[in-house]
Amino acid sequence: MPGYELINKEEYLECKDVLKKSKTFFRMGFGHLRKGIYKVELFEKKFSEHINSKYALGVTSGTAALRVAIASLNLKPGDEIITQAFTFVATVEAIIEAKCKPVCINIDDTLNLDPNELKKKITRNTKAVIVVHMLGVPAKMDEIVKICKNKKIKIIEDTAWGCGGKYNKKFLGTIGDIGTFSFDHAKAITTGEGGMVVFKSKRMFLAAKAWHDHGHENNPKFPRWEDTRKSSGFNFRMNELQGAIGLAQLRKLDYIIKSQRKVYSSIWNSIKKIKGIKLREYSNKCYISADALIIIVKSKKLSLKCRELLLKYNISTKILPEAYTWHFAGKWSHIQELRKLKLSKNLKKSEKKLSRAVSIPISIRFTKKKILDIKKAIQKALN
Repeated sequence: MPGYELINKEEYLECKDVLKKSKTFFRMGFGHLRKGIYKVELFEKKFSEHINSKYALGVTSGTAALRVAIASLNLKPGDEIITQAFTFVATVEAIIEAKCKPVCINIDDTLNLDPNELKKKITRNTKAVIVVHMLGVPAKMDEIVKICKNKKIKIIEDTAWGCGGKYNKKFLGTIGDIGTFSFDHAKAITTGEGGMVVFKSKRMFLAAKAWHDHGHENNPKFPRWEDTRKSSGFNFRMNELQGAIGLAQLRKLDYIIKSQRKVYSSIWNSIKKIKGIKLREYSNKCYISADALIIIVKSKKLSLKCRELLLKYNISTKILPEAYTWHFAGKWSHIQELRKLKLSKNLKKSEKKLSRAVSIPISIRFTKKKILDIKKAIQKALN
């Protein structure tokens, strides 16, 4: 999670443009004030170019990105959206906020959505699938795309943890119909808060753009106060300071991913001969963003022991095993809409996989000593 590790003069200079020249924080209008500076529009353009997407829309958060993506599909209350058991709670919150029914299914050994489970859970009410590339490793997109295409089901890729990663040489977020991204403080690139939605369809892009701006179509034939509109919406607009920071961070993305992958490889090469561990599964079709390195051990007891000893070396773990209750649907008894679905019973297979996982966060500032400490901690835990 190096985005915040690399904040420097570049972000300052981009923000200085806004603060000193345009003095306009709103993403649109006020042309007589802003001296031609439109940071959010430029961020959207550069982001779409970087990942080879046709259309991009900046929003206020990764959660907002999911909600805006769902809004562009024009679903009806009660329509089903399938997603995976292992994801941040925001994925399901966005589905519920859209008055749709969340269907949470088991994960496979990639710790992402299981295509075999997907086949079983599709009904005539299933209108979309949100597949999440958790902690930097892609889901099995070939199989998922084939299933959804045959059933005419839309795919939203939740790429909050996969920005800069690829599958079959395509950037994550551009394989399905819509891709969503998060730029919160712990992501590969950050704007503090903020997110992006990318689209293949111009129709869905325009619907989302209007919906995220209270229904404004931003019709050039009319001033904003007389703008045309076809539907209601909400306010999820990214502001100019977020756009400015995003521009500076985006220029660092390739370096970030290459650096994360290098550290990831160094850690794995250091620990791979330790008996009793295996690496989280992913295929050679994947170009992982390496947000975290996840190992699988033999039991929950051993995973907790790994965490305990890593902490003694001042090394935290990421989500697994300590914080997965916020990232596993089987534990979300606080969400009323999920209580009647008996998820804790139906997702036992996923819970067992997650309980044996240890997730080591990747910092591009990790030293050789830090990597050696990781090795020592895991060796002691498993011995």
